[in-house]
Amino acid sequence: MTQKSYTPSATTHDAVDLPQLLADLASANHILAHHGVLDGFGHVSVRDPRDPSRFLIAQSMAPELVQPEDILTLDFDCRPVDGDARKRYLETWIHAEIYRLRPDVNSVVHSHSPSVIPFAASSVRLRPIYHMAGFLSNGSPVFDMRHCFGCTDMLVRNSVQGRALAETLGDSDVALMRGHGFVTTGPSLPMSVYRAIYTELNAGMQQKAIALGGEVTYLDEGEGKAYNETSLGVIERPWTLWKRQVQALRD
Repeated sequence: MTQKSYTPSATTHDAVDLPQLLADLASANHILAHHGVLDGFGHVSVRDPRDPSRFLIAQSMAPELVQPEDILTLDFDCRPVDGDARKRYLETWIHAEIYRLRPDVNSVVHSHSPSVIPFAASSVRLRPIYHMAGFLSNGSPVFDMRHCFGCTDMLVRNSVQGRALAETLGDSDVALMRGHGFVTTGPSLPMSVYRAIYTELNAGMQQKAIALGGEVTYLDEGEGKAYNETSLGVIERPWTLWKRQVQALRD
């Protein structure tokens, strides 16, 4: 059976297929866990198309276990809009403040995947080594919590910290977080998932290329931007595959 996908361009309550959106957000959690981008930690969200000042995100739980009924609707103060008292992730402020600052962003992923973290602790920049990660040509700035807030537990626990991260992200699609992880953004849920997966894959490949010991040739800015535009038109191909793969694991 062909699976439907939520279309993020819907803007009115009547136009929104909310059950499909919730199912897709649950699938996004499963896909990212399957690809090792999320484990017991990390989270993915989508802006609420019924009201752009809200977003949808699972209650505090392991991403691989998320089901549509586990998803909360929060405002930009990270308060449930319907009085839902279930526990939320501590770092929902990451999502709220990026959405607040970036109206072009409709989905956010926060991950601790292992290949990316070294680049946030090193002077070596994360750069696109192949076309699938062309979005990295727009930069991957590093957010260092210590520079803004001194010694903390590294978690983004409030709006001020979330705002600082969002400002570091700026116009980029990806921001690294020293000693913590990274965030990816997208104009749609499938695209933020795509960018999270290929950020992790690119980081692993870049480390291998550096280890060879020679000069590494990265995509230049024009190449990266050209493929980034191409990827927007073909995102349904991997998205459909990934959804079917995680569904097969549960059948």
